[in-house]
Amino acid sequence: MQYGDFYYPLPVNEPVLNYAPGSPEKKRLKEVLQELKSTQVDVPMYIDGKEVRTGKTKDIHPPHEISHLLGKFHTGDASHVKMAIEAALAAKEKWAALSWENRANIFLKAADLLATKYRPYINGTTMLGQSKNAYQAEIDSACELIDFLRFNVHYLSEIYRQQPISGPGVNNRLEYRPLEGFVFALTPFNFTAIGGNLPTSAAMCGNVVVWKCANTQVYSAQMFMRILQEAGLPDGVINLVFVDGPTAGDVIFNHRDFAGLHFTGSTGVFNGMWEIIGRNTNMYRTYPRIVGETGGKDFVIAHKSADVDAVVTALARGAFEFQGQKCSAASRAYLPSNLAAEIKTKLIAEIQTMKMGSVENFTNFINAVIDEKSFDKLKGYLDAAKQEGSSASIWVGGGCDKSKGYFIEPTVIEAKDPKYTTMCEELFGPILTVYVYDENKFEETLRLVDETSEYALTGAVLARDRHAVELATNLLRNSAGNFYVNDKPTGAVVGQQPFGGARGSGTNDKAGSALNLYRWLSARTIKETFNSPTDYRYAFLQED
Repeated sequence: MQYGDFYYPLPVNEPVLNYAPGSPEKKRLKEVLQELKSTQVDVPMYIDGKEVRTGKTKDIHPPHEISHLLGKFHTGDASHVKMAIEAALAAKEKWAALSWENRANIFLKAADLLATKYRPYINGTTMLGQSKNAYQAEIDSACELIDFLRFNVHYLSEIYRQQPISGPGVNNRLEYRPLEGFVFALTPFNFTAIGGNLPTSAAMCGNVVVWKCANTQVYSAQMFMRILQEAGLPDGVINLVFVDGPTAGDVIFNHRDFAGLHFTGSTGVFNGMWEIIGRNTNMYRTYPRIVGETGGKDFVIAHKSADVDAVVTALARGAFEFQGQKCSAASRAYLPSNLAAEIKTKLIAEIQTMKMGSVENFTNFINAVIDEKSFDKLKGYLDAAKQEGSSASIWVGGGCDKSKGYFIEPTVIEAKDPKYTTMCEELFGPILTVYVYDENKFEETLRLVDETSEYALTGAVLARDRHAVELATNLLRNSAGNFYVNDKPTGAVVGQQPFGGARGSGTNDKAGSALNLYRWLSARTIKETFNSPTDYRYAFLQED
Protein backbone atom coordinates (compact mmCIF):
# COMPACT_ATOMS: atom_id res chain seq x y z
CA MET A 1 0.00 0.00 0.00
CA GLN A 2 1.33 3.43 -0.93
CA TYR A 3 0.86 6.27 1.58
CA GLY A 4 2.39 9.15 -0.33
CA ASP A 5 3.47 10.58 -3.65
CA PHE A 6 7.20 9.97 -3.61
CA TYR A 7 9.08 12.36 -5.88
CA TYR A 8 12.77 12.37 -6.77
CA PRO A 9 14.10 15.85 -7.67
CA LEU A 10 16.50 16.62 -10.49
CA PRO A 11 19.98 15.39 -9.47
CA VAL A 12 23.30 17.01 -10.28
CA ASN A 13 25.80 15.34 -12.58
CA GLU A 14 28.37 13.19 -10.83
CA PRO A 15 31.62 15.20 -10.50
CA VAL A 16 34.47 13.92 -12.67
CA LEU A 17 37.59 13.06 -10.68
CA ASN A 18 40.76 14.28 -12.40
CA TYR A 19 43.33 11.71 -11.14
CA ALA A 20 45.96 14.42 -10.81
CA PRO A 21 49.44 13.57 -9.51
CA GLY A 22 49.30 12.83 -5.78
CA SER A 23 45.49 12.68 -5.68
CA PRO A 24 43.93 9.99 -3.47
CA GLU A 25 41.78 8.74 -6.37
CA LYS A 26 44.87 8.16 -8.52
CA LYS A 27 46.64 6.28 -5.74
CA ARG A 28 43.58 4.12 -5.06
CA LEU A 29 42.93 3.37 -8.74
CA LYS A 30 46.51 2.20 -9.24
CA GLU A 31 46.17 -0.08 -6.20
CA VAL A 32 42.96 -1.58 -7.61
CA LEU A 33 44.53 -2.11 -11.03
CA GLN A 34 47.30 -4.12 -9.38
CA GLU A 35 44.73 -6.04 -7.36
CA LEU A 36 42.66 -6.88 -10.43
CA LYS A 37 45.70 -7.99 -12.42
CA SER A 38 46.93 -10.22 -9.58
CA THR A 39 43.67 -12.19 -9.46
CA GLN A 40 42.12 -14.30 -12.18
CA VAL A 41 38.33 -14.07 -12.06
CA ASP A 42 35.96 -16.92 -12.79
CA VAL A 43 32.91 -15.15 -14.21
CA PRO A 44 29.54 -16.95 -14.16
CA MET A 45 26.32 -16.05 -15.87
CA TYR A 46 23.71 -14.59 -13.52
CA ILE A 47 20.30 -16.23 -13.93
CA ASP A 48 17.56 -15.85 -11.30
CA GLY A 49 20.14 -14.38 -8.96
CA LYS A 50 22.26 -17.52 -9.11
CA GLU A 51 25.77 -17.92 -10.45
CA VAL A 52 25.65 -20.32 -13.40
CA ARG A 53 28.87 -21.99 -14.54
CA THR A 54 29.00 -24.30 -17.54
CA GLY A 55 32.66 -25.23 -17.68
CA LYS A 56 32.79 -23.96 -21.24
CA THR A 57 34.95 -20.89 -20.76
CA LYS A 58 36.58 -18.13 -22.75
CA ASP A 59 39.64 -16.18 -21.69
CA ILE A 60 39.62 -12.47 -20.85
CA HIS A 61 42.74 -10.56 -21.93
CA PRO A 62 43.45 -6.81 -21.86
CA PRO A 63 43.46 -5.61 -25.49
CA HIS A 64 46.70 -3.73 -24.77
CA GLU A 65 48.40 -6.70 -23.09
CA ILE A 66 47.18 -9.86 -24.76
CA SER A 67 49.69 -12.08 -22.94
CA HIS A 68 48.04 -11.37 -19.58
CA LEU A 69 45.05 -13.43 -18.41
CA LEU A 70 42.48 -11.52 -16.36
CA GLY A 71 40.28 -14.57 -15.98
CA LYS A 72 37.64 -16.62 -17.74
CA PHE A 73 33.91 -16.40 -18.28
CA HIS A 74 31.45 -19.25 -18.68
CA THR A 75 29.55 -19.37 -21.93
CA GLY A 76 26.02 -20.65 -22.33
CA ASP A 77 23.73 -22.01 -24.99
CA ALA A 78 20.04 -21.88 -25.93
CA SER A 79 19.05 -23.66 -22.72
CA HIS A 80 20.50 -20.83 -20.63
CA VAL A 81 18.62 -18.22 -22.65
CA LYS A 82 15.41 -20.16 -21.95
CA MET A 83 16.33 -20.34 -18.26
CA ALA A 84 16.86 -16.57 -18.21
CA ILE A 85 13.48 -15.92 -19.85
CA GLU A 86 11.72 -18.26 -17.42
CA ALA A 87 13.43 -16.59 -14.46
CA ALA A 88 12.47 -13.15 -15.73
CA LEU A 89 8.83 -14.06 -16.28
CA ALA A 90 8.64 -15.73 -12.86
CA ALA A 91 9.93 -12.52 -11.22
CA LYS A 92 7.71 -10.23 -13.27
CA GLU A 93 4.56 -10.06 -11.16
CA LYS A 94 6.25 -9.24 -7.86
CA TRP A 95 8.67 -6.79 -9.48
CA ALA A 96 5.92 -4.89 -11.28
CA ALA A 97 3.87 -4.76 -8.07
CA LEU A 98 6.74 -3.39 -5.98
CA SER A 99 6.14 0.21 -4.90
CA TRP A 100 7.91 2.87 -6.94
CA GLU A 101 9.98 4.15 -4.04
CA ASN A 102 11.34 0.67 -3.30
CA ARG A 103 12.10 0.04 -6.95
CA ALA A 104 13.77 3.45 -7.37
CA ASN A 105 15.89 3.15 -4.24
CA ILE A 106 17.57 -0.01 -5.49
CA PHE A 107 19.01 1.92 -8.43
CA LEU A 108 19.86 4.95 -6.32
CA LYS A 109 21.77 2.68 -3.95
CA ALA A 110 23.59 1.15 -6.92
CA ALA A 111 24.55 4.67 -8.02
CA ASP A 112 25.93 5.44 -4.56
CA LEU A 113 27.90 2.18 -4.52
CA LEU A 114 29.38 3.13 -7.89
CA ALA A 115 30.25 6.61 -6.66
CA THR A 116 32.05 5.33 -3.55
CA LYS A 117 33.02 1.74 -2.73
CA TYR A 118 33.09 0.40 -6.28
CA ARG A 119 34.30 3.44 -8.21
CA PRO A 120 37.90 2.23 -8.64
CA TYR A 121 36.65 -1.28 -9.45
CA ILE A 122 34.20 -0.32 -12.19
CA ASN A 123 36.86 2.01 -13.61
CA GLY A 124 39.60 -0.60 -13.22
CA THR A 125 37.65 -3.38 -14.94
CA THR A 126 36.75 -0.99 -17.76
CA MET A 127 40.37 0.12 -18.16
CA LEU A 128 41.74 -3.41 -18.27
CA GLY A 129 38.89 -5.09 -20.13
CA GLN A 130 38.17 -2.40 -22.72
CA SER A 131 41.53 -0.57 -22.84
CA LYS A 132 40.31 2.82 -21.68
CA ASN A 133 42.63 5.28 -20.00
CA ALA A 134 41.74 6.54 -16.54
CA TYR A 135 39.90 9.64 -17.71
CA GLN A 136 37.88 7.83 -20.38
CA ALA A 137 36.91 5.17 -17.84
CA GLU A 138 35.98 7.80 -15.25
CA ILE A 139 33.61 9.70 -17.53
CA ASP A 140 32.04 6.46 -18.74
CA SER A 141 31.85 3.67 -16.20
CA ALA A 142 31.69 5.91 -13.15
CA CYS A 143 30.12 9.27 -13.97
CA GLU A 144 27.84 8.45 -16.89
CA LEU A 145 26.53 5.24 -15.38
CA ILE A 146 25.87 6.97 -12.06
CA ASP A 147 24.08 9.74 -13.95
CA PHE A 148 21.97 7.28 -15.93
CA LEU A 149 20.74 5.67 -12.73
CA ARG A 150 20.01 8.89 -10.84
CA PHE A 151 18.54 10.89 -13.72
CA ASN A 152 16.37 8.01 -14.91
CA VAL A 153 14.85 7.76 -11.43
CA HIS A 154 14.06 11.47 -11.60
CA TYR A 155 12.63 11.33 -15.13
CA LEU A 156 10.47 8.32 -14.33
CA SER A 157 9.24 10.04 -11.19
CA GLU A 158 8.15 12.96 -13.37
CA ILE A 159 6.44 10.67 -15.87
CA TYR A 160 4.44 8.97 -13.13
CA ARG A 161 3.17 12.39 -11.99
CA GLN A 162 1.81 13.29 -15.44
CA GLN A 163 -1.95 12.85 -15.21
CA PRO A 164 -4.93 13.82 -17.40
CA ILE A 165 -7.56 16.41 -16.51
CA SER A 166 -10.91 15.39 -15.02
CA GLY A 167 -14.32 16.90 -15.74
CA PRO A 168 -17.18 17.39 -13.24
CA GLY A 169 -18.28 14.14 -11.65
CA VAL A 170 -15.36 12.23 -13.17
CA ASN A 171 -11.87 11.23 -12.07
CA ASN A 172 -9.33 10.37 -14.76
CA ARG A 173 -5.95 8.89 -14.12
CA LEU A 174 -3.08 7.27 -16.03
CA GLU A 175 -1.39 4.10 -14.94
CA TYR A 176 2.07 3.51 -16.41
CA ARG A 177 2.42 -0.24 -16.66
CA PRO A 178 5.53 -2.19 -17.63
CA LEU A 179 5.40 -4.01 -20.95
CA GLU A 180 3.59 -7.32 -21.10
CA GLY A 181 6.47 -9.75 -21.33
CA PHE A 182 10.26 -9.41 -21.04
CA VAL A 183 12.83 -7.03 -22.55
CA PHE A 184 16.00 -8.13 -24.32
CA ALA A 185 18.96 -5.78 -23.65
CA LEU A 186 21.83 -6.25 -26.09
CA THR A 187 24.85 -4.10 -25.23
CA PRO A 188 28.19 -3.22 -26.92
CA PHE A 189 31.80 -3.25 -25.74
CA ASN A 190 32.62 0.42 -25.93
CA PHE A 191 30.72 1.96 -23.01
CA THR A 192 30.28 0.35 -19.62
CA ALA A 193 27.58 2.97 -19.01
CA ILE A 194 25.57 1.74 -22.00
CA GLY A 195 26.01 -1.81 -20.75
CA GLY A 196 24.49 -0.73 -17.44
CA ASN A 197 21.84 1.62 -18.75
CA LEU A 198 20.10 -0.57 -21.32
CA PRO A 199 18.96 -3.26 -18.87
CA THR A 200 18.38 -0.95 -15.88
CA SER A 201 16.31 1.70 -17.67
CA ALA A 202 13.83 -0.97 -18.73
CA ALA A 203 13.91 -2.67 -15.32
CA MET A 204 13.37 0.62 -13.53
CA CYS A 205 10.03 0.90 -15.36
CA GLY A 206 8.92 -2.40 -13.86
CA ASN A 207 10.10 -4.67 -16.67
CA VAL A 208 12.13 -7.86 -16.39
CA VAL A 209 15.19 -8.25 -18.58
CA VAL A 210 17.44 -10.75 -20.32
CA TRP A 211 20.79 -9.00 -20.77
CA LYS A 212 23.47 -10.11 -23.22
CA CYS A 213 26.63 -8.01 -23.26
CA ALA A 214 29.44 -8.17 -25.81
CA ASN A 215 32.09 -10.75 -24.93
CA THR A 216 34.64 -7.92 -24.89
CA GLN A 217 32.69 -6.16 -22.13
CA VAL A 218 32.16 -9.13 -19.80
CA TYR A 219 34.84 -8.01 -17.34
CA SER A 220 33.11 -4.75 -16.41
CA ALA A 221 29.56 -6.10 -16.94
CA GLN A 222 30.01 -8.75 -14.26
CA MET A 223 31.25 -6.09 -11.86
CA PHE A 224 28.11 -4.01 -12.43
CA MET A 225 25.89 -7.08 -12.03
CA ARG A 226 27.49 -7.74 -8.65
CA ILE A 227 26.82 -4.12 -7.66
CA LEU A 228 23.15 -4.45 -8.61
CA GLN A 229 22.85 -7.54 -6.47
CA GLU A 230 24.47 -5.77 -3.52
CA ALA A 231 22.05 -2.87 -4.04
CA GLY A 232 19.14 -5.28 -3.52
CA LEU A 233 17.93 -6.07 -7.04
CA PRO A 234 15.54 -9.03 -6.68
CA ASP A 235 16.45 -12.34 -8.30
CA GLY A 236 15.30 -12.74 -11.88
CA VAL A 237 14.71 -9.06 -12.66
CA ILE A 238 17.91 -8.76 -14.74
CA ASN A 239 19.53 -11.95 -15.99
CA LEU A 240 23.01 -11.74 -17.54
CA VAL A 241 23.87 -14.42 -20.10
CA PHE A 242 26.99 -15.00 -22.20
CA VAL A 243 25.85 -16.57 -25.45
CA ASP A 244 26.43 -15.79 -29.09
CA GLY A 245 24.02 -13.41 -30.79
CA PRO A 246 22.30 -15.83 -33.19
CA THR A 247 21.64 -18.30 -30.36
CA ALA A 248 20.09 -15.61 -28.18
CA GLY A 249 18.06 -14.21 -31.05
CA ASP A 250 16.73 -17.60 -32.12
CA VAL A 251 15.25 -18.21 -28.66
CA ILE A 252 14.17 -14.69 -27.78
CA PHE A 253 12.64 -13.56 -31.06
CA ASN A 254 10.61 -16.75 -31.24
CA HIS A 255 9.16 -16.40 -27.74
CA ARG A 256 5.53 -15.35 -27.30
CA ASP A 257 6.39 -13.04 -24.39
CA PHE A 258 9.15 -11.06 -26.12
CA ALA A 259 8.05 -7.46 -25.52
CA GLY A 260 10.99 -5.19 -26.27
CA LEU A 261 14.53 -4.83 -27.61
CA HIS A 262 16.97 -2.30 -26.14
CA PHE A 263 20.03 -2.30 -28.37
CA THR A 264 23.28 -0.51 -29.06
CA GLY A 265 25.50 -1.90 -31.77
CA SER A 266 25.93 -2.11 -35.52
CA THR A 267 23.31 -0.98 -38.02
CA GLY A 268 23.52 -4.28 -39.87
CA VAL A 269 22.76 -6.35 -36.77
CA PHE A 270 19.89 -4.03 -35.82
CA ASN A 271 18.38 -4.23 -39.30
CA GLY A 272 18.56 -8.02 -39.19
CA MET A 273 16.82 -8.21 -35.82
CA TRP A 274 14.12 -5.78 -36.93
CA GLU A 275 13.44 -7.97 -39.96
CA ILE A 276 13.12 -11.11 -37.83
CA ILE A 277 10.84 -9.37 -35.32
CA GLY A 278 8.67 -8.10 -38.16
CA ARG A 279 8.27 -11.60 -39.59
CA ASN A 280 7.37 -12.98 -36.17
CA THR A 281 4.89 -10.29 -35.14
CA ASN A 282 1.91 -12.64 -35.29
CA MET A 283 3.31 -14.89 -32.59
CA TYR A 284 3.86 -12.18 -29.96
CA ARG A 285 1.44 -11.32 -27.18
CA THR A 286 1.97 -7.62 -27.96
CA TYR A 287 3.84 -5.51 -30.53
CA PRO A 288 7.43 -5.37 -29.27
CA ARG A 289 9.10 -2.02 -28.63
CA ILE A 290 12.26 -1.73 -30.73
CA VAL A 291 14.81 0.80 -29.52
CA GLY A 292 18.26 1.02 -31.05
CA GLU A 293 21.29 3.28 -31.22
CA THR A 294 23.44 2.03 -34.04
CA GLY A 295 26.29 3.24 -36.26
CA GLY A 296 27.75 6.62 -37.04
CA LYS A 297 29.99 8.40 -39.49
CA ASP A 298 30.29 11.52 -37.43
CA PHE A 299 31.47 14.76 -38.97
CA VAL A 300 33.24 18.00 -38.17
CA ILE A 301 32.93 20.90 -40.60
CA ALA A 302 34.99 24.04 -40.08
CA HIS A 303 33.93 27.35 -41.62
CA LYS A 304 36.51 29.79 -43.00
CA SER A 305 35.92 31.94 -39.90
CA ALA A 306 36.71 29.11 -37.46
CA ASP A 307 39.33 29.36 -34.72
CA VAL A 308 42.18 27.10 -35.88
CA ASP A 309 43.20 25.96 -32.40
CA ALA A 310 39.59 25.09 -31.55
CA VAL A 311 39.34 23.00 -34.72
CA VAL A 312 42.61 21.20 -33.98
CA THR A 313 41.54 20.33 -30.43
CA ALA A 314 38.07 19.23 -31.54
CA LEU A 315 39.65 16.86 -34.05
CA ALA A 316 42.40 15.59 -31.76
CA ARG A 317 40.01 14.80 -28.95
CA GLY A 318 36.95 13.95 -31.00
CA ALA A 319 38.73 11.50 -33.29
CA PHE A 320 41.25 9.85 -30.99
CA GLU A 321 39.90 9.64 -27.44
CA PHE A 322 39.28 5.96 -26.68
CA GLN A 323 40.94 5.15 -30.00
CA GLY A 324 37.99 6.49 -31.99
CA GLN A 325 35.76 3.69 -30.68
CA LYS A 326 32.95 5.96 -29.51
CA CYS A 327 29.73 5.88 -31.49
CA SER A 328 30.11 9.66 -31.65
CA ALA A 329 33.79 9.85 -32.61
CA ALA A 330 34.81 12.35 -35.28
CA SER A 331 35.49 10.21 -38.33
CA ARG A 332 35.30 12.69 -41.23
CA ALA A 333 36.24 16.36 -41.32
CA TYR A 334 35.71 19.12 -43.88
CA LEU A 335 38.35 21.85 -43.73
CA PRO A 336 38.20 25.20 -45.57
CA SER A 337 41.03 25.89 -47.99
CA ASN A 338 42.08 29.10 -46.21
CA LEU A 339 42.75 27.26 -42.92
CA ALA A 340 43.63 23.74 -44.03
CA ALA A 341 47.43 24.15 -44.12
CA GLU A 342 47.61 25.64 -40.63
CA ILE A 343 45.19 23.03 -39.24
CA LYS A 344 47.29 20.28 -40.82
CA THR A 345 50.54 21.55 -39.31
CA LYS A 346 49.10 21.96 -35.82
CA LEU A 347 47.07 18.72 -35.87
CA ILE A 348 50.09 16.67 -36.91
CA ALA A 349 52.15 18.29 -34.17
CA GLU A 350 49.50 17.48 -31.56
CA ILE A 351 49.12 13.87 -32.67
CA GLN A 352 52.88 13.36 -32.55
CA THR A 353 52.79 14.20 -28.83
CA MET A 354 50.21 11.46 -28.09
CA LYS A 355 51.76 8.54 -26.24
CA MET A 356 50.40 5.06 -26.91
CA GLY A 357 50.52 1.99 -24.69
CA SER A 358 49.06 0.34 -21.60
CA VAL A 359 46.30 1.95 -19.54
CA GLU A 360 48.39 1.40 -16.42
CA ASN A 361 50.79 4.08 -17.62
CA PHE A 362 48.67 7.17 -17.00
CA THR A 363 50.74 9.24 -19.42
CA ASN A 364 49.35 7.26 -22.37
CA PHE A 365 46.59 9.06 -24.28
CA ILE A 366 46.13 6.24 -26.83
CA ASN A 367 45.53 2.62 -25.86
CA ALA A 368 44.57 -0.47 -27.86
CA VAL A 369 41.57 -1.18 -30.07
CA ILE A 370 39.22 -3.78 -28.68
CA ASP A 371 40.27 -7.02 -30.40
CA GLU A 372 42.09 -8.65 -33.29
CA LYS A 373 39.08 -8.53 -35.60
CA SER A 374 38.89 -4.76 -35.19
CA PHE A 375 42.67 -4.42 -35.60
CA ASP A 376 42.68 -6.39 -38.86
CA LYS A 377 39.76 -4.41 -40.28
CA LEU A 378 41.41 -1.07 -39.51
CA LYS A 379 44.77 -2.21 -40.83
CA GLY A 380 43.05 -3.09 -44.10
CA TYR A 381 41.80 0.49 -44.50
CA LEU A 382 45.25 1.87 -43.72
CA ASP A 383 46.98 -0.49 -46.16
CA ALA A 384 44.56 0.58 -48.88
CA ALA A 385 45.14 4.28 -48.16
CA LYS A 386 48.90 3.80 -48.43
CA GLN A 387 48.44 2.36 -51.92
CA GLU A 388 45.95 4.92 -53.22
CA GLY A 389 48.47 7.41 -54.55
CA SER A 390 46.68 10.49 -55.86
CA SER A 391 43.22 9.84 -54.36
CA ALA A 392 44.32 9.67 -50.72
CA SER A 393 47.41 10.32 -48.62
CA ILE A 394 48.32 9.89 -44.97
CA TRP A 395 49.22 13.05 -43.08
CA VAL A 396 50.35 11.30 -39.91
CA GLY A 397 50.24 7.83 -38.35
CA GLY A 398 49.32 4.71 -40.27
CA GLY A 399 51.37 2.29 -38.17
CA CYS A 400 49.94 -0.91 -36.69
CA ASP A 401 51.33 -3.53 -34.30
CA LYS A 402 49.55 -6.47 -32.66
CA SER A 403 52.56 -8.31 -31.24
CA LYS A 404 51.78 -7.29 -27.64
CA GLY A 405 48.39 -5.60 -27.98
CA TYR A 406 46.07 -4.31 -30.69
CA PHE A 407 47.70 -0.96 -31.32
CA ILE A 408 46.76 1.33 -34.20
CA GLU A 409 48.51 4.68 -34.41
CA PRO A 410 46.24 7.74 -34.49
CA THR A 411 46.02 8.42 -38.20
CA VAL A 412 44.82 11.24 -40.42
CA ILE A 413 44.05 10.52 -44.07
CA GLU A 414 43.45 13.31 -46.58
CA ALA A 415 40.97 12.30 -49.27
CA LYS A 416 40.96 14.14 -52.58
CA ASP A 417 37.54 12.63 -53.34
CA PRO A 418 34.84 13.58 -50.77
CA LYS A 419 33.23 10.17 -51.39
CA TYR A 420 36.45 8.23 -50.75
CA THR A 421 35.86 5.00 -48.82
CA THR A 422 37.00 6.23 -45.41
CA MET A 423 34.88 9.39 -45.77
CA CYS A 424 31.77 7.21 -46.06
CA GLU A 425 32.18 3.93 -44.19
CA GLU A 426 32.09 3.52 -40.41
CA LEU A 427 35.57 2.49 -39.21
CA PHE A 428 35.35 2.52 -35.39
CA GLY A 429 39.01 3.21 -34.80
CA PRO A 430 41.61 6.00 -34.50
CA ILE A 431 41.40 7.02 -38.15
CA LEU A 432 40.22 10.48 -39.20
CA THR A 433 39.70 11.33 -42.87
CA VAL A 434 39.74 14.99 -43.96
CA TYR A 435 38.61 16.67 -47.14
CA VAL A 436 39.70 20.19 -48.02
CA TYR A 437 36.93 22.23 -49.64
CA ASP A 438 36.85 25.61 -51.37
CA GLU A 439 36.44 28.13 -48.56
CA ASN A 440 33.81 29.98 -50.62
CA LYS A 441 31.63 26.88 -51.08
CA PHE A 442 30.48 26.40 -47.51
CA GLU A 443 26.80 25.85 -48.35
CA GLU A 444 27.61 23.34 -51.10
CA THR A 445 29.87 21.50 -48.65
CA LEU A 446 27.12 21.37 -46.03
CA ARG A 447 24.92 19.61 -48.58
CA LEU A 448 27.81 17.24 -49.28
CA VAL A 449 28.08 16.46 -45.56
CA ASP A 450 24.35 15.68 -45.45
CA GLU A 451 24.33 13.32 -48.43
CA THR A 452 27.62 11.47 -47.90
CA SER A 453 26.61 9.08 -45.13
CA GLU A 454 23.63 6.88 -44.29
CA TYR A 455 24.19 7.73 -40.64
CA ALA A 456 22.95 10.67 -38.59
CA LEU A 457 24.35 10.36 -35.09
CA THR A 458 26.63 13.29 -34.19
CA GLY A 459 28.24 16.21 -35.95
CA ALA A 460 29.88 19.55 -35.26
CA VAL A 461 30.33 22.92 -36.90
CA LEU A 462 33.11 25.32 -35.91
CA ALA A 463 32.69 28.96 -36.92
CA ARG A 464 32.88 32.46 -35.49
CA ASP A 465 30.47 33.73 -38.14
CA ARG A 466 26.98 33.38 -36.65
CA HIS A 467 25.35 33.31 -40.07
CA ALA A 468 27.48 30.27 -40.87
CA VAL A 469 26.44 28.62 -37.62
CA GLU A 470 22.78 29.22 -38.38
CA LEU A 471 23.10 27.97 -41.95
CA ALA A 472 24.84 24.77 -40.80
CA THR A 473 22.29 24.22 -38.04
CA ASN A 474 19.44 24.44 -40.54
CA LEU A 475 20.91 22.51 -43.46
CA LEU A 476 22.23 19.74 -41.22
CA ARG A 477 19.01 19.44 -39.22
CA ASN A 478 18.55 15.76 -40.09
CA SER A 479 22.25 14.89 -40.32
CA ALA A 480 22.88 14.46 -36.59
CA GLY A 481 20.74 13.71 -33.56
CA ASN A 482 23.41 15.38 -31.41
CA PHE A 483 24.79 18.55 -33.00
CA TYR A 484 27.64 20.60 -31.56
CA VAL A 485 28.63 24.20 -32.19
CA ASN A 486 32.30 25.08 -31.67
CA ASP A 487 33.05 21.80 -29.93
CA LYS A 488 33.94 18.20 -30.70
CA PRO A 489 31.05 15.83 -31.56
CA THR A 490 31.63 13.58 -28.54
CA GLY A 491 31.03 13.77 -24.81
CA ALA A 492 27.24 13.88 -24.38
CA VAL A 493 26.34 14.27 -20.70
CA VAL A 494 23.23 12.73 -19.16
CA GLY A 495 20.68 15.41 -18.38
CA GLN A 496 22.48 17.90 -20.64
CA GLN A 497 22.63 16.34 -24.11
CA PRO A 498 20.24 13.36 -24.43
CA PHE A 499 21.94 10.99 -26.87
CA GLY A 500 20.80 9.31 -30.07
CA GLY A 501 20.51 9.71 -33.82
CA ALA A 502 18.19 8.81 -36.68
CA ARG A 503 18.56 7.55 -40.25
CA GLY A 504 21.00 4.63 -40.15
CA SER A 505 22.03 5.57 -36.60
CA GLY A 506 18.94 4.28 -34.86
CA THR A 507 15.52 5.16 -33.51
CA ASN A 508 16.67 8.38 -31.76
CA ASP A 509 14.99 7.49 -28.48
CA LYS A 510 17.55 9.57 -26.57
CA ALA A 511 19.24 7.60 -23.81
CA GLY A 512 19.46 9.65 -20.65
CA SER A 513 16.07 11.31 -21.02
CA ALA A 514 12.38 10.73 -20.38
CA LEU A 515 11.96 10.01 -24.09
CA ASN A 516 13.74 6.69 -23.70
CA LEU A 517 11.80 5.68 -20.59
CA TYR A 518 8.43 6.18 -22.29
CA ARG A 519 9.35 3.28 -24.59
CA TRP A 520 9.43 0.87 -21.64
CA LEU A 521 6.00 1.89 -20.33
CA SER A 522 2.50 1.01 -21.46
CA ALA A 523 -0.08 3.55 -20.34
CA ARG A 524 -3.57 2.60 -19.16
CA THR A 525 -6.26 5.27 -18.88
CA ILE A 526 -8.72 4.79 -16.02
CA LYS A 527 -11.94 6.79 -15.88
CA GLU A 528 -14.16 6.67 -12.82
CA THR A 529 -17.64 8.22 -12.94
CA PHE A 530 -19.08 9.19 -9.57
CA ASN A 531 -22.73 9.46 -10.62
CA SER A 532 -23.33 6.82 -13.28
CA PRO A 533 -26.01 7.54 -15.95
CA THR A 534 -29.16 5.45 -15.52
CA ASP A 535 -30.95 6.33 -18.77
CA TYR A 536 -29.59 6.04 -22.28
CA ARG A 537 -31.66 9.03 -23.50
CA TYR A 538 -29.91 12.33 -24.24
CA ALA A 539 -31.65 15.73 -24.05
CA PHE A 540 -31.47 16.26 -27.83
CA LEU A 541 -34.00 13.45 -28.32
CA GLN A 542 -36.77 15.60 -26.85
CA GLU A 543 -38.61 18.00 -29.16
CA ASP A 544 -40.44 19.95 -26.43
